[in-house]
Amino acid sequence: MGAPEAFTRTTDVGHWIGGQPVAGSGGRSQAVYNPATGAVARQVLLGSVADVDAAVAAAAAAFPAWADTPPIRRARVLNTFLALMNQHRDTLAAMITAEHGKVFTDAQGEVTRGIEIVEFACGIPQLLKGGFTDQVSTGIDNWTLRQPLGVVAGITPFNFPCMVPAWMFPVALACGNTFVLKPSERDPSPSLFMAELLRQAGLPDGVFNVVQGDKTVVDALLSHPDVKALSFVGSTPIAQYIYETGAHHGKRVQALGGAKNHMVVMPDADIEQTVDALIGAAYGSAGERCMAISVAVLVGDVADQIVPLLAERARALKIRNGMELDAEMGPIVTKQALERIEGYIALGVEEGARLVVDGRGFKVPGHEQGFFTGGTLFDHVTPQMRIYKEEIFGPVLACVRAKDFAEAVQLVNDHEFGNGVACYTRDGNVAREFARRIQVGMVGINVPIPVPMAWHGFGGWKRSLFGDVHAYGEEGVRFYTKQKSIMQRWPASTPKGAEFAMPTAK
Repeated sequence: MGAPEAFTRTTDVGHWIGGQPVAGSGGRSQAVYNPATGAVARQVLLGSVADVDAAVAAAAAAFPAWADTPPIRRARVLNTFLALMNQHRDTLAAMITAEHGKVFTDAQGEVTRGIEIVEFACGIPQLLKGGFTDQVSTGIDNWTLRQPLGVVAGITPFNFPCMVPAWMFPVALACGNTFVLKPSERDPSPSLFMAELLRQAGLPDGVFNVVQGDKTVVDALLSHPDVKALSFVGSTPIAQYIYETGAHHGKRVQALGGAKNHMVVMPDADIEQTVDALIGAAYGSAGERCMAISVAVLVGDVADQIVPLLAERARALKIRNGMELDAEMGPIVTKQALERIEGYIALGVEEGARLVVDGRGFKVPGHEQGFFTGGTLFDHVTPQMRIYKEEIFGPVLACVRAKDFAEAVQLVNDHEFGNGVACYTRDGNVAREFARRIQVGMVGINVPIPVPMAWHGFGGWKRSLFGDVHAYGEEGVRFYTKQKSIMQRWPASTPKGAEFAMPTAK
């Protein structure tokens, strides 16, 4: 079944507050483009402080009843939502391709990874089980339980308009919180579609809300006294701002920032497998992934074998409209992002890197106004160059040469980001030492994009994560709940007389 007409027509994309779509009071809008054609597809209404207030008020009003709903009943609503997500998987993927530009098969993969988090959240009755100790002291029992925080919020990026919100709201809702989502204004439609599916699944009005917008909405959520926690995924400067501002306002904050992911290629690596991995991880989704491989660290003489093969494959990429099923790479999300990426390519040339393949100026026949660029490959990149230091977030792969394993590890560990990393080798000891020594949060051994599965947590180290816990998995349950410890005894086991010393186990 296709998407409801309200989510496919070319009219404005608004908000979802109190269980229904609303236009809001912002009075401002922004164009949403089809990246493959460069044409304006629709307008997204940008929310105001009043719209945030309305969404938070709806969530706050819905919280007491939802928090008091037994976890098994909350899980049943999510299980129905899970079935609807599976039923509308391709519709949601098509929406993502239309507004983001990533190829349809990649969008299908994104939706699947989001669905897996919903599957995990359906196990919330087990995940919320506390601990109990009988007789911690004579006549006294002690147990712990986890309770929801209240109204929580999520601010999500353009590159995964389904998956990243799903890192947040299914776990938050399962734990008994109510939720306000601020999706990216560049591809806003999937958020409203998921809100409609949650309504169809039986989620009570006000439990899940969406406010479209820009910095006005972000700042309103950060300062709102009734928002107890906030999760964010995006660039490092904004992540740091979100973390510091939210913490200043007394909120629990989880802010995932930028990345510069390396793949270390050892001389013993399988060359064919390594080239396949680098091509897919560097150019998949046009490099607009926080887990994309943007630096290949080529150890020893392996560079002379791999760089020519990478160049051949980069030139042969099938770049076209993402809805074409054989497409390997689609357009960049916006014209501004395209200009920024191609500006970095010019900078790399100025800095002295060897431009092996230049993707600038690439045009797709019939889509000449689309936001396309080709795959770009640099060699002889050094750690002093900005194209090495900074996150480009586009289909640009930089090859750095290292003389040995120790130099490669040091190179990775010296970078300010520590989000994801991979090592390609056939040597078990090298693999073990790499996994132990590397100062990065997510590590792949012969796995190019090591995104943890739903029951593990996602998050980097260093300036790739601001906050104390990772997203989703059991860490997500801890983020969206607070622990309560209860000690109890009954009058019959209570000794007579006042006790003035610190209580101890007796």
